[in-house]
Amino acid sequence: MLDFLAERRIAESVSRGDFDHLPGAGRPLDLDDDAFVPEELRVAYRILKNAGFVPPEVETLNEIAQLERLAMGDATAAKKLALLKARVEARYYEKAIARLGR
Repeated sequence: MLDFLAERRIAESVSRGDFDHLPGAGRPLDLDDDAFVPEELRVAYRILKNAGFVPPEVETLNEIAQLERLAMGDATAAKKLALLKARVEARYYEKAIARLGR
């Protein structure tokens, strides 16, 4: 019900032209938001991203996804997968604690 009301109000606003002169109208959205990256790392991450590199956590997440596809029934792969997941979780936990400490 709430979705319907919201959609109706948005449609009414569009028909009145309420959104026609907003900043950025007609331009693509900037979905490359790095608000969660610490300010001192943003330039470095941007340079690495533009060069085709990704942060170590993303590489680990990609490896986890690949192992999940391969690990169906393989005990060694399942153990390595559990280790990688623990490593990623610990890294994110460390980052969260560091941010809270600022």
